[in-house]
Amino acid sequence: MIKEFKARSLVLQYLLAGCCLLASGYLLAALNLPFNPTSALKERQSVERSTTACTEIVKPKATLSRSQLARLLTVPERSSRRNVQQIVKEPYCRLPNVSIRAGAKTEREIHPLAFDPQTSLVVFYEGETYVGYGFKRH
Repeated sequence: MIKEFKARSLVLQYLLAGCCLLASGYLLAALNLPFNPTSALKERQSVERSTTACTEIVKPKATLSRSQLARLLTVPERSSRRNVQQIVKEPYCRLPNVSIRAGAKTEREIHPLAFDPQTSLVVFYEGETYVGYGFKRH
């Protein structure tokens, strides 16, 4: 009896999910709104690519060593950009600017890791101020 109840419950859950999907499709059709999941995914990938693709190659063979990374990790946020650049030197490339905080333009530079070619360090600046870092897997 318990197994039969669980099976019916599962069937009802799938039936309800299917009805919701069907209803949302009818709603989109009624409002004459196109929905193409493939094009939505391509559009998202295009936006991601445009914000993560280099706009300028600075130094094609640039890499960041373990010791440089270790030194950078000791630098507090809001330090001088010059202090950070003395450690990391020239980047491989620059990414398009983004707006992380309202009213501030954030510049981003890519520094591939010498010891992990599949990973790069992304350094963030706002004007002459270092505001942080992140990692990007390729």
